[in-house]
Amino acid sequence: MGGVYERELRAVLAGELDGVRAVIRSCSEIERARAMQVVQRPFLVVRAPGSGSEGTGDLLVLRGDMCFPIEVKSSKSSKQYLSGRTMAQYEALRSTGERCGLLPLYAYRLKGVRGDSWRIMRVEVESLTGKLRHLSRSIPKLPLTRNGTPHLDWSQGMPLHRFLALVCRSDGARSIDTGTSVQRIESLP
Repeated sequence: MGGVYERELRAVLAGELDGVRAVIRSCSEIERARAMQVVQRPFLVVRAPGSGSEGTGDLLVLRGDMCFPIEVKSSKSSKQYLSGRTMAQYEALRSTGERCGLLPLYAYRLKGVRGDSWRIMRVEVESLTGKLRHLSRSIPKLPLTRNGTPHLDWSQGMPLHRFLALVCRSDGARSIDTGTSVQRIESLP
């Protein structure tokens, strides 16, 4: 959804300095420092052919130590419910994740927000192993409606700057300052 936002996220994950700076312009100093870590440990980001179909997501994000498909969504509303085509996309992502041992993610951009406007959520996948399994414990999964249907809720996602700090920190880094407290994050295997 929204090629502009796919390109924006692609530039950030690829560690393009101008792209990262554009996204973090109105963020706090701590948020900017976390997000800038991707410049040192960038990903190869490929727009998936037939974007959004067949379980590939919109972007394929690759680096020597991890790989995941990302479905990009944006809205002026903080919640987005999945049905019809969007539910089929979710199910295809989940199925691909199970079959291939991948961690599918949703990147949800809330329009008109100052600061970090992106949130990251994961698709629930049981077949993960190693580093992806450990990483999945730190990323919130898509919340469920009262009927048990997954949906996007921007307020329940992980801010992009925290996600970038998590996947791009150096192996020696053990903690990330959250502003008022220090959150301990164990090294990924």
